[in-house]
Amino acid sequence: MKPLRIRIVGGSLAGLFAGIVLQRDGHDVKIYERSSSGLAGRGAGLVGQRDLFRILRFIGCDHVARVGVTARERIYFNRDGSVAERLATPQMQISWDFLYETVASHLAPETYVTGRRIDDVVEEPDGPKLTFADGKPEHADLVIGADGLGSVMRGVMNPDQSNKFAGYVAWRGLVPETALPDAASILLDRFAFYVTSGIHVLGYLVPGPQGGIDKGKRRYNWVWYRPVAAVDLGRQFTGADGRVFDYSLPRGALSDERRQAMRDDAFSMLPPPFALAIETENQPSIQGIFDFEAAKLVSPHVALIGDAAFVVRPHTAMGVSKAAGDVLALTQALREAPTLAQALTRYENERLPVGREIATYGQRLGASAL
Repeated sequence: MKPLRIRIVGGSLAGLFAGIVLQRDGHDVKIYERSSSGLAGRGAGLVGQRDLFRILRFIGCDHVARVGVTARERIYFNRDGSVAERLATPQMQISWDFLYETVASHLAPETYVTGRRIDDVVEEPDGPKLTFADGKPEHADLVIGADGLGSVMRGVMNPDQSNKFAGYVAWRGLVPETALPDAASILLDRFAFYVTSGIHVLGYLVPGPQGGIDKGKRRYNWVWYRPVAAVDLGRQFTGADGRVFDYSLPRGALSDERRQAMRDDAFSMLPPPFALAIETENQPSIQGIFDFEAAKLVSPHVALIGDAAFVVRPHTAMGVSKAAGDVLALTQALREAPTLAQALTRYENERLPVGREIATYGQRLGASAL
């Protein structure tokens, strides 16, 4: 197949992976990210999986997978802070922001365009036409939708493109390990959980912002899943300045009053080590938990990858790895199929069942956790 003019909508890790691999395969690639500042610094920690390691090796970033913090065991707390169970299951956590910045450095700078929001993509006889918020159109041979939870690309081939709220949110914090008081030191160097009816909280260490893994340079990442009624989502995602966000509340947007209420709830509901860790976070974020499963992944000139295709719950720890798997499958199909139509069909046939399986797995984990 001759080199294609490929435009990628969305500049998170899925878009970066696709951009780097397709550019190296000789295609004319541009990535359009709607955020004017890019996405660096937005993530926390993640657990690496097979497809993530595969794509990192391919693009020459495999060293990132070795820059991590190993939790030597898993522990489960009782409400009073005593340890109910210990499991010898060593596991390494890596840093999302360090991964993102390292991967981004392998992309030609002019390839990544920020502040360009796509309003629509229309399939025309000679290929897709992208329309930007500023009204300027652009044509391509292939458009890849990597625009995540709020995807505008899904609608090209999926009449039902709405995310379905799962009934709970994840409060998140990421603090320097040195901010944790001595009374919470049991949280360090292990993966910790507290799970009971209606409550699921966990935490672990991740590298520092520049990949620091030495003691004192790491960060503690905690996640507290909390049930929320759908009618209350608007309030959950309303910032101190009155701005309402669609799917989450970013760091720094929570009011002082709500932050104090979070701390009070933590001390009344959680084991003391977790309550102390949560107390140290001055800028918690709130992530809505949603489900989406695409009925179709492709149209004649458009393909969906990552969360634009399937939103998988964070309990699986497979979101980034699934996105990497999508990119590997799509790029392989484009290399080997004689036509674009055949490549896209092959991609969809391979990744639809994988996405459904991971999404179902995440829903099952979520149901058992809360």
